Amino acid sequence: MTAKTIPGAARRKTAELRETRIRTLGRLPGKAVSFRVDEVRLPDGRKAVRGYMEHAGAVAVLPVLDDGRIVFVRQHRYPVGRDTLEIPAGKLNGPGDDPAARARAELREETGCTARRLTRLLSFWPSTAFSTEILHIYLARGLRKGVPCPDEDEFVETVILGFREAWALVRSGRIKDAKTLLALQAWKIKELENR
Repeated sequence: MTAKTIPGAARRKTAELRETRIRTLGRLPGKAVSFRVDEVRLPDGRKAVRGYMEHAGAVAVLPVLDDGRIVFVRQHRYPVGRDTLEIPAGKLNGPGDDPAARARAELREETGCTARRLTRLLSFWPSTAFSTEILHIYLARGLRKGVPCPDEDEFVETVILGFREAWALVRSGRIKDAKTLLALQAWKIKELENR
């Protein structure tokens, strides 16, 4: 959408759309995420309240074997009450944590694999409406298998699938995880662009 297609009053410069924090009304710190409520000044001068989740960011890895099959992890996700099939992923430890190094560590922890090549596929905000999280997705190639060493409170099982098998699980609703869906799509688009 260009500025010409935006109706009258909604046509503003970016700086005029910015909301500015007046003060923090509350904060609930947590181990993985924190929750915060701020009072903000809107572009028109009025005040509003914004509640959101503070998150250090995360990484995910699409591990592709030499034969083209993909290494997934199956694990139970308490918030949705189900076992899920996902690509390996983990939270960054803070602003100084290198996403590529964290991606390599998560790959090794959850699958036991190490990668000779790690390429960034994309970075995205999963939900800008209520979270500061940014997620970096990497493609791992030249895999060498090893023994997984998950965190002590993490129970995962590796599952190896071809792309068609995985995509059939996406279409049937068995794979619903957003980072996994985006990683699969980004990888296939990259392959098509490189042809």
